[in-house]
Amino acid sequence: MRRPFQTAAALIAALLLTALSAAPAHAYPPVDIVHTEKVKAGPYTITVGFSVWPLRAMRSLDFTFVPDGGIHGKRATIAMTGPEGEDEPRPMARHPRKREVWGMDTTSLDSQGTWSFAFAVEGPQGRGEGVLKNIAVLEQPGPPLALSWAIGTIPLWCLIALLAVAWRRTGTARAPAPA
Repeated sequence: MRRPFQTAAALIAALLLTALSAAPAHAYPPVDIVHTEKVKAGPYTITVGFSVWPLRAMRSLDFTFVPDGGIHGKRATIAMTGPEGEDEPRPMARHPRKREVWGMDTTSLDSQGTWSFAFAVEGPQGRGEGVLKNIAVLEQPGPPLALSWAIGTIPLWCLIALLAVAWRRTGTARAPAPA
């Protein structure tokens, strides 16, 4: 009688210790902003944050856009202009990992050169527009994209060659030719 009681007590104690000592799991790492720029958009001041500085083409980074006073009660659009031309304005959404601000998660700028971000903000103080100009984007880090893809597909080509050799060696069951 004493043995089952001790086992149950030990099990309950282990479950309680596990539940009390478990820290909440974080699915994604926090957004670390390493550089900021301020933009005046009418009556609003927007702080643009970058998770990587200096910027490089084709490298993923996080952008955050924080208007003074927060995003509550405000709407905004952003149009990004690069060396190839201007994107269509798109509505700003909350950053997926930093929900109290607007932002873009793991976004990359496609080409090197000078970029600008144009903002249009609507809020309790009316409408405001502003532009963050002359954002220098350096060349893509690492080897050229074509070389990276060529090296990355070597295992695929080896697998195709291996399958072709195996298929030729095993052959297919051939029916004898009619006499």
